[in-house]
Amino acid sequence: MTTQVVVVGSGYAGSGAVKAFEDEVGEGEAELTWISEHDYHLVLHEVHRAIRNPAVEDSITVPVGEIMSDESEFVQGRVVDVDTDERVVETDDEETVEYDYLLLAIGSTTAFFGIDGLREHAHQLKSLADARAIHEDVREAAGNATRSEPATVVVGGAGLSGIQTAGEIAEYRDKHRAPIDIKLVEGLDEVFPGNDPQIQGALRQRLEDADVEILTGDFISKADEDAVYLGGGEDEEPEELTYDVLIWTGGITGQEELDAVEVEKDDRSNRVFAESDFTTSDDRVFAIGDTALVDQGGDDVAPPTAQAAWQAAEVAGENLARAARGAPLQSWQHEDKGTVISVGEEAVAHDVVGMPIKTFGGTPAKLLKKAIASRWIAKVSSTGRGVSAFGDM
Repeated sequence: MTTQVVVVGSGYAGSGAVKAFEDEVGEGEAELTWISEHDYHLVLHEVHRAIRNPAVEDSITVPVGEIMSDESEFVQGRVVDVDTDERVVETDDEETVEYDYLLLAIGSTTAFFGIDGLREHAHQLKSLADARAIHEDVREAAGNATRSEPATVVVGGAGLSGIQTAGEIAEYRDKHRAPIDIKLVEGLDEVFPGNDPQIQGALRQRLEDADVEILTGDFISKADEDAVYLGGGEDEEPEELTYDVLIWTGGITGQEELDAVEVEKDDRSNRVFAESDFTTSDDRVFAIGDTALVDQGGDDVAPPTAQAAWQAAEVAGENLARAARGAPLQSWQHEDKGTVISVGEEAVAHDVVGMPIKTFGGTPAKLLKKAIASRWIAKVSSTGRGVSAFGDM
């Protein structure tokens, strides 16, 4: 019987691995089944664009039929159980798929860190549905506001996603002349925490130029339907910050589906431990992308970024084909090729390989941001789709 390979997830890791597997596998060596909740790949690092303009959805989604070949099978559904003893995956509509080798690439979900009320009252930004909901709530809040009492949008977390979200809402405000105040809240002392002060300063400047108020140094301690509360402790009351729309982008954790997979996971983040060849504690199960903590030597693991997932997917797909034919697996090492972040129509690039300037903005950074997304779309789909998406990135 032909070896059965199953890939779960249609994010960067899953889509890229499917493409790489099909390029690598020989005729008759293995059959691929691709399982995903959605029948499209979402260019997640550009989903913030849909907050400002939902019409870009066609540009940031790629149908799975354009990614996989006709020889592979696609099953749409959410995975609810994985039996590693019987090697069977079950979806929410009770469809079962047997595997010889399984790749988990289901991404991550938002971490709320046990902050009281935050999960119940905040939007997250992990899907098209999330972006649509934020757009509608921002539009409604602005419609109910006045110039003397503008709507307040609070974005929690000043990492990459929070910065880009705040930038898009600022563009929406300016385009529609909407009465909106935007507040970006970060518990640490600087935006884009843990990164080079040069890019932190460049991002802060662009956020301030976009009239985004930056509040750093106090963590959100709780939230209710009207306000978030910053700081506070035994001897002081937290600062109350009222809002009309609340968005939380403050961290990631493993998906609930991973609870049903009997492989070794990190207790805190619920992400799967994986070696540098993407194997897990079960030699028939591989893991990649945000799903996994991929060993990079010492105490280091691969960063949970789109760039890392793109790079890893190519090796992971090839390793699935190698496993099917009984060949040795390849190890993977992440290579940081730089960072590019958008703030509305502006962008900042930092430490980009091949660029003579360490940190830069303006038109070069903006075009580079567009080119990166368009190149990825072209890689998993077609040059034509990548070129047509360029303007919306």
